[in-house]
Parts: sequence; C-alpha cells; structure tokens
Amino acid sequence: MSLGLLLPPEGVVDLLTTWPDRPRVYERVRTAVDEAMSLEYFNELIDAGCAPPDEIAVVKAGPSNRTAFLTNGRTDAAKLSRLRDQGYTIRFGNMQRWLPAFHRISQGIQQETGYSNYMHAFLTPGAEQGLLHHWDQQMAVIVQVAGTKTWQLWKPPVEAPMREYHESFRVWHEDFIPKWEAAGPDMTIELAAGQTLLLPRGWVHNPHALGYDEPSLHLTFAIRERTPLWLAEQLLAQAIEQPDFRRVILPADLEQPVLVDRLSETKQALVAFLGKLDMTEMAGRVREAAVTGMDYTT
Repeated sequence: MSLGLLLPPEGVVDLLTTWPDRPRVYERVRTAVDEAMSLEYFNELIDAGCAPPDEIAVVKAGPSNRTAFLTNGRTDAAKLSRLRDQGYTIRFGNMQRWLPAFHRISQGIQQETGYSNYMHAFLTPGAEQGLLHHWDQQMAVIVQVAGTKTWQLWKPPVEAPMREYHESFRVWHEDFIPKWEAAGPDMTIELAAGQTLLLPRGWVHNPHALGYDEPSLHLTFAIRERTPLWLAEQLLAQAIEQPDFRRVILPADLEQPVLVDRLSETKQALVAFLGKLDMTEMAGRVREAAVTGMDYTT
C-alpha cells in the first residue's frame, strides 16, 4: 500500500475514511520513501546536475526562480550547488514523472484513493526559508525525511479552493501577509524527521527552517481530490457521443435574444440526455477514469 509508506496505519485510515479538514501530525517509521529520496541522494542529484531542468525551482524567501541554475537551457550542476550553498531552497518537482520509485508510489496512491497526485521534494538549508505564505488547492501529505521544518498555519481564508477557483495567486491581496502576521498563526508545528503532516487544502502555510542549523528535506505528496463537479464533468463528457451535441451553433445564435433560447434548448437536451444514462455503466467508466486519469499538473 503506497499510503502506508507515508503514514502509519491510523493515518491511512483517517485519510481514507474521514479526509481530515484540520492539520494532523503522525509519527511514522522509516520506509522505502526515505531511501528513495534521502538527503544524501537529493544532494547527489544537485551536485550531478542530472535532474530535469523543467522540474527544478530555486527560491529564497520569495517567488521561485526557474532559470538561475541553467546554462544554455540545461541544468548547470555548479550553479545549482552554489545556490544551495547560498541558502536557496531547491525544489525537485513532479518526481512521479522522472523517478521510477515515485512513479510506482503515485500509481499506488491513485489506485487506493481514485485521486491523481504529484510529488515534490524541498531541500531548505538551515536558518533559511524558501516559499512564503500561500495556500494550496489539494490535500498535501508532507513527509519529513531529514532535519526539522517549522510550519506556521492559518485557517483557510476561502472555502474549498480549487485550481480554477480561489487558487491563492489568483485572489492574492497585498495585505494578506501583514494581516496574518499581525494575528499570529492558528497553529505552529515543528515537523521533525520521522513525522508526517496532513495539510488540508486551503490552509495558509508559512514553512521555514529559520530556527534550525541543519538542512530540512521534506517530500510533498499532493493529492488532488475528486469533487461533485468532477463527477458532473464525467457525466457530461459522454454527451459528445450524441450528434445533436456536436452540431454547429451559428454565430448569430450567440447573441441576445436568440442565445437565451439556445441555452434553454441545450439545458433541456442535457436533462433528457442525463436521464437516459445507465448509472451502473457510468460508474464503471468513472471508476476507470479516477484510477487512470493523469491530470496531476502542478
């Protein structure tokens, strides 16, 4: 079980049966995940310069930089090593795409949950900070592999954000950080090696290693929840098989007042179409889409 590599048995049960809406910390034992991306291996990837350039970002208390480590469009090991030594957080992204061990874990998580997912690794030097305050739009399972990282957390400022709705950078206001800092965090977690944090979507987090001398390495397993909107999209996707839904809408019909009539006709056609669908057959199709759809974009 892939989730069992990230969480103790009670954590797996919590995730699969309740999907917590508040952060939780679990004690775990070392697993194959710790070996697949150890601190030593992460540093070896930096010093060898063999990580895919499109999946690397560097950041130091601000926005990420995707080019500072490049020479002629390729990963420059000397530049990347120097940035690490200068206190930059190094992020290796989408490890399920280029490391076989994490590809297998990703597939396992999708089979267990029906949710697509992606995986990042973050190395933050001691006494440094990478990303600043933000929130994410999916559940994050954060596995601390080495060192300790401080997680300052604030309750979600928006309800159930999604990538296309209330993603933090889309609705960002300059007064967010001063307001949060003035109020102080709702929770502060010192996440140590051997612990895992469940961080539900929408929770504001300000992670850093400012209080520690040793480097911090954590892995973020971002699990993209399915929603009723996703189910609706799966149902509507079948309409493409009907010729009436593939016919051309004339340009003139996209203007008022004719457009109101066309929308009403389409609404009625959709209701009739959905009413004829075999839900048992659709359940099979939707389950197959849930466990195979590779929609884990960052």
